[in-house]
Amino acid sequence: MEKWFVSNKRADFNGIAEKFKIDPVTARVIRNRDVIGYEAINEFLNGTVRDFHDPMRMKGMDKAVSILSAKLKEGKKIRIMGDYDIDGIMSSYILKRGFDELGGDADIRIPNRVTDGYGLSERMVREAGEDGVDTIVTCDNGISAGQEIALAKSLGMTVVVTDHHEVFHFPEEADAVVDPKQEGETYPYTELCGAAVAWKLILALGGDADSKLLPFAAFATIGDVVALTGENRILVKEGMRRLHRTDNHGMLALSGLCGIDINSVSVYHVGFVLGPCFNASGRLDTADLGLKLLFAENEEQAGKLAETLTDLNESRKRMTEEGVTEAVRILEEEGRKEEKIYVLFLPEIHESIAGIIAGRIREKYNHPTIVLTRTEKGLKGSGRSTENYNMFEGISAAEGLLTKFGGHPMAAGLSMPEENLEAFRKALNDGCGLEKGDFYEKVRVDMLLPLSHLSSKLTEELRRLEPFGTANPRPLFAAKDVRINYPKLLGTRKNVFKGNVTFDNGKRMDVIAFNNVEELYRKARQGPVMITYYPDFNDFMGRRTVQVVITHFH
Repeated sequence: MEKWFVSNKRADFNGIAEKFKIDPVTARVIRNRDVIGYEAINEFLNGTVRDFHDPMRMKGMDKAVSILSAKLKEGKKIRIMGDYDIDGIMSSYILKRGFDELGGDADIRIPNRVTDGYGLSERMVREAGEDGVDTIVTCDNGISAGQEIALAKSLGMTVVVTDHHEVFHFPEEADAVVDPKQEGETYPYTELCGAAVAWKLILALGGDADSKLLPFAAFATIGDVVALTGENRILVKEGMRRLHRTDNHGMLALSGLCGIDINSVSVYHVGFVLGPCFNASGRLDTADLGLKLLFAENEEQAGKLAETLTDLNESRKRMTEEGVTEAVRILEEEGRKEEKIYVLFLPEIHESIAGIIAGRIREKYNHPTIVLTRTEKGLKGSGRSTENYNMFEGISAAEGLLTKFGGHPMAAGLSMPEENLEAFRKALNDGCGLEKGDFYEKVRVDMLLPLSHLSSKLTEELRRLEPFGTANPRPLFAAKDVRINYPKLLGTRKNVFKGNVTFDNGKRMDVIAFNNVEELYRKARQGPVMITYYPDFNDFMGRRTVQVVITHFH
């Protein structure tokens, strides 16, 4: 089920259009993204590295810089402790490269997903002590590791936390904490990913992080699915431009193996092709593989590592499909579809793909979903939520049933004794406050826009709003009574819909669709349809034309 909503936010669209020399349609789309005021609009359209905020404005950054500047100068042994996902890998790489440039003595340890779990572990802390480490610097983790930080302090180590996750229990034991989500934060933008926080730290220390390290912060910003608003938009735009010129052997090898020219790597490629390969290393093997790829010293070494990562990602995709099939079977055959919060127990899956399966089920049914599997230490899993349910708060309310948990409103990780499963399922469902209407897919339309208004100029102009993603979705329009001529299904699996529309002046425009195409084909043959769509370019035989991509229809 779907519910279409047309945004009705007000502003002087003609005035904005005139000032910034854009179409009023584009002005309306920008307002729908809650970008308000000429200064914010100018940054949204024209932001560059000059618009980055001073990293020293971050709470705790002065302490972190003071401590680390002294440690680097004194040659103290520093251990970077990251995480096993794309953000943790890129954060660790940024800190290591940055500390190296500043003359530091630093190495990296990434937890093993299965044996250590998320974040700092007692084993890792004790190992650091045995190795003579003076200072631990966390990245993309640490904000909830008070117990482990206290252990490190008792062993005589200094601890600097850099993280971006929600603060549930502030680690008072740490010597310095840099996390834009902490209470009392004064930094103007709080939605940075872990790698961006790490990048800010290197900048604050005086490192030349702009050209060499910014692409990796951008890569993580996309891969960690944080909001592509404000500073993050600039970071991704500028970082991707630099990624196109990278000389990193690992990035070049991986993109080449995936059939992507590094000069044309897009946000889509990072999010759905390259990024998952890095995540697969931490899911099915060890994130050290992803780091080794980034640190590869020659093409041959990078090529072998890239092959390993892509093979792992293929295995991950196969295992995911099997898990999704089983989850669907449970919901459909065991009468669980009517539950509000799906808590699914899949005892045989690899724990690392629980979150991916949860995401796929969430997409299919539009219900918050948690997938758990059996491990040696009890149940462990991940959840993915919908916009009307704060999963972090929901799980927090059932904290007493859990061994460990963490996350944010849209995603979470957790573990619990197996005997608590049913009580946990009941607690989440009884206290969620969701109603039937909350499970309809919400289709948000920027405005009703007849197809006749589309042009190459407007289509190109809308591209200025990229990168699209969380909190900055691709502009979506609706059109009524669209008569599609010559509808047909293409491809060996007949999974692409194509046709065209003709305007009063005789001009024609192609339409294309990739979702629910058989139903669209049937409706289009019967008569006019109402559609939601976005304009895009079709480049064929050297000729560029505007085409309409249909996303939903009635």
